[in-house]
Amino acid sequence: MTTAEPAAHGPHAYPDRHAHRPTQAVVLAGGQGSRLRPYTDDRPKPMVEIPGTGTPIIGHQLTWLAEEGVTDAVVSCGHLAEVLQEWLDQADLPLRVTTVVEKEPLGRGGGLKFAAAHLPHQDRPWYATNGDIWTRFSLREMADFHHEREATATLALARPRIPWGAVETDAFGHITDFVEAPPSPFLINAGLYVFSAEFASLLPDVGDHERTTFPRLARAKRLAGFPIPQGAYWRAIDTAKDLREAAKELAAQTR
Repeated sequence: MTTAEPAAHGPHAYPDRHAHRPTQAVVLAGGQGSRLRPYTDDRPKPMVEIPGTGTPIIGHQLTWLAEEGVTDAVVSCGHLAEVLQEWLDQADLPLRVTTVVEKEPLGRGGGLKFAAAHLPHQDRPWYATNGDIWTRFSLREMADFHHEREATATLALARPRIPWGAVETDAFGHITDFVEAPPSPFLINAGLYVFSAEFASLLPDVGDHERTTFPRLARAKRLAGFPIPQGAYWRAIDTAKDLREAAKELAAQTR
């Protein structure tokens, strides 16, 4: 004889232990991409295609976000916004997308706050990403990291490769080795974030959050840094060389 468990009633009878994992995101896609010209002469930076893929950077980003559980994204447009909006309208996307356009420059923090105001769930956490980042790693793990540390904001941290060859020496000044494009000894802001619901209210209406909001949170021990796992792919697409390198790396992964 078995005893039936008590029936659960109501939407909160069994709390979702993964409720801290965002299902919404902001993509900052308004940059002019002057260092990527001539590719950005007729399209915004996130609309540039990685050679050999046939899909713009933002297309890969939105697919990745959807794979990580995101159902709604707000894309903040700027430079040649109509080109991006037209592509989004015609594309077969795996999530719901809303676009917003700043009527006047608000700065990075102000632009983020403006876009966040259009998220569908103002009382829930959210992801944010710069529109020129090409990466693949577990955002769910990053959200868990953010939640465990009770952070208000968590930055993904990358260790990019130095674009020059490095020289190793011993204590006597003898050269012992040459290392081509070694990893940087420093971690950098990878342009991907997890934000708690209240973070948007801490952003400036106009200005740069990295000079205002982030330092305040760091002093209060409410800013966390999540190192992108070793072996995970990450690249910021800033120049034509980055495009070529990304294409080569992608080709190597698919062999």
